[in-house]
Amino acid sequence: MIEFRAVSFARGPARILHAVTLNVGRGEVVALVGRSGSGKTTLLRLVNRMLSPTEGEVRVDDRSVSEWLPEELRRRTGYVIQEVGLFPHRTIGGNIATVPALLGWPRERIEARVEELLELVDLPPESFRDRWPDQLSGGQRQRVGLARALAADPPVLLMDEPFGAVDPITRTELHREFLRLQSASPRTVLLVTHDLAEAAALATRVAVLEAGRLVACDTPADLERSSHPAVRALLDTRPQLHA
Repeated sequence: MIEFRAVSFARGPARILHAVTLNVGRGEVVALVGRSGSGKTTLLRLVNRMLSPTEGEVRVDDRSVSEWLPEELRRRTGYVIQEVGLFPHRTIGGNIATVPALLGWPRERIEARVEELLELVDLPPESFRDRWPDQLSGGQRQRVGLARALAADPPVLLMDEPFGAVDPITRTELHREFLRLQSASPRTVLLVTHDLAEAAALATRVAVLEAGRLVACDTPADLERSSHPAVRALLDTRPQLHA
């Protein structure tokens, strides 16, 4: 569903990605992990043409992203970021309705979809549809951000540190919610995270980037056996519980 073919990206003299080759299967969740500055978010933004590769090719649904109209491609790729980015001048229902409205859906269909998605992310419509973003907790806003990304039922979901700005208990609840949604309606997900434990909990495979190079991509269990120094360094960062 997503394919990177020897993709490099440079900004001026600074090369951020070096010949990255990676395939993400239909319905698969792949987590991108690595140090800050390793190129994770850059790789993510190449998928929906927020950035364009300097070399190589990115393909979505077996079609080069350069062949897609940017707006058409972005409607097929839901995007969730850490700070959510809800429109403060729109109600919760209005935020979720953004893309369906742009697509020209009839009002009745939009209203039904908003209610369906609020129920899906466990925010009862009668209580949340007409609220404003600043009336919600961080965890609730993150759920709305996920609902907005799913509004037009995109086959691809791009998630950039989506759970990084909430407390550990809320993060665990959001992880459960994500896994429930993915089980009910699998879609292709590319997830950026600094948290290796989060990657292992949510992803079918974990891709490790180091200085713009893909150094490993494997299941969480197989990654544990890797001898690559960059992978071992990430594994060693996991907190240890002491009696």
